[in-house]
Amino acid sequence: MNLYPIIAGNFMLDGGAMFGVVPKSIWQKTNPADNNNMVKIAARCLLVEDGNRLVLIDTGMGDKQNEKFFGYYYRWGEDTLESSLKKYGFHPDDVTDVFLTHLHFDHCGGGVVRSGKNSLETTFKNAKYWSNKGHWGWATDPNKRESASFLEENISPILESGQLSYLEKDRGNYLTKTKLGFDVLFVDGHTEKQMIPVLNYKGQKIAFAADLVPTHGHVPLPYIPGYDIRPLVSLKEKELFLNFCHENNVFLFFEHDAFTELGSLQKTERGIRLNQKLSLRDL
Repeated sequence: MNLYPIIAGNFMLDGGAMFGVVPKSIWQKTNPADNNNMVKIAARCLLVEDGNRLVLIDTGMGDKQNEKFFGYYYRWGEDTLESSLKKYGFHPDDVTDVFLTHLHFDHCGGGVVRSGKNSLETTFKNAKYWSNKGHWGWATDPNKRESASFLEENISPILESGQLSYLEKDRGNYLTKTKLGFDVLFVDGHTEKQMIPVLNYKGQKIAFAADLVPTHGHVPLPYIPGYDIRPLVSLKEKELFLNFCHENNVFLFFEHDAFTELGSLQKTERGIRLNQKLSLRDL
């Protein structure tokens, strides 16, 4: 197995929204804000090369929305999904599977592109797109709190293409085994049935932490984004997850951390905390 970090673009979000009830005087130590209270965010996806399979975990927000939409997110940097794939010698047509942790626009938007002024098509023509029935139903009939994050233009073309497949949760085990080369944890605090991949790479277990632990600054338990629909559920899920990762020596791959790719954990008197900042190259 080979793993490649794929930067699908960088943007900015309000620091208060990213850290919920945690005061700025505390969270800005790890995630400094600009004068508008905005913090730098990455869309760091993960490409998994395993035998004949090339699996892309998440796709970033893409570039098909209008200027007004992107005006809210202050994109920065030169990296794109396609340029990051090309950096490692891959083309979108090489991807066999697209695994979507959830369908918020900054995680799935790059999976659909404009093919004309009023036409949309999937980016990865030869790939299966993986979600689960619980989350798909949640996203296609959204509540008013999340509706701005679930965009029809990111979702409907996947269904219409015939490329959509569903994973089913194994209710008897903490992790669900898949045929994609990794196991999956289902969590419901951030959104209904978000999926967290857990991989074994060179003998080291790695969890693609998605929005359960979006940056290294979110490792402490109370550091839960204001975006989460069920923050108390997130708190319980996060505690179980961090304990599992610590006990099983699982490193965290940070999807939204603009500067830290990977982190190991340690147990302290204050609870589980970040130990080392790492990258896949260090393994």
